[in-house]
Amino acid sequence: MKRALVIGASGGIGSAVTGHLRELGVETHQLSRKDDGLEVTSEPSVASAFEQLDGTFDLIFVATGALVIEGHEPERALKDLSGEGLTNQFLTNAMGPALILKHGLRLLPKDRRAVFAVLSARVGSIGDNKLGGWHSYRASKAALNQLMHGAAIELKRTHKQAIVLCLHPGTVATAFTEKYAGRHKTVSPEVAAGDLLQVIINSTAEQSGTFLDYAGQQIPW
Repeated sequence: MKRALVIGASGGIGSAVTGHLRELGVETHQLSRKDDGLEVTSEPSVASAFEQLDGTFDLIFVATGALVIEGHEPERALKDLSGEGLTNQFLTNAMGPALILKHGLRLLPKDRRAVFAVLSARVGSIGDNKLGGWHSYRASKAALNQLMHGAAIELKRTHKQAIVLCLHPGTVATAFTEKYAGRHKTVSPEVAAGDLLQVIINSTAEQSGTFLDYAGQQIPW
């Protein structure tokens, strides 16, 4: 891996992934809302940001996402569900990464291995859902997984060595999870970044379109 692009690089995991890549000697470029004004829910913003990028990347890592948007917290029950909260989750967690892939596709090489990886979450698994609740966040991550799975099928026709991955990082100790970690064991962003990059490095074209955890184990849809 010689060249990488990290989207959402100002966040806990994105920043740690950027740091790890640079330690490995990878030329790493970064984009974020904080530093670059990138709004992943706005296609003109995504298009404009990607128009300024040249060459190809061996890795595009998407670390964007949100659990609480405009005061809408994860729902404990259906009575807490709101159209605005549900829509915001889909825009940020599903549509945003899909737009990044749409406009970043030209930056993925066709003649060699390349990885497009997005941060998903185990709670987005329908098969693994035994607790209910968190309806909007769960649904947005399930939608993200479907979008990436479908994209992987399409990319096999044009980018035969490309790998599209949905990755669960575990419960990472960031501001994102601080209020909701509860009794879950947490890891630092640096540990999570190292684990995720190892999964990416070890992944094969046969795994494109799959949903993997930080140890490389497949998660049910």
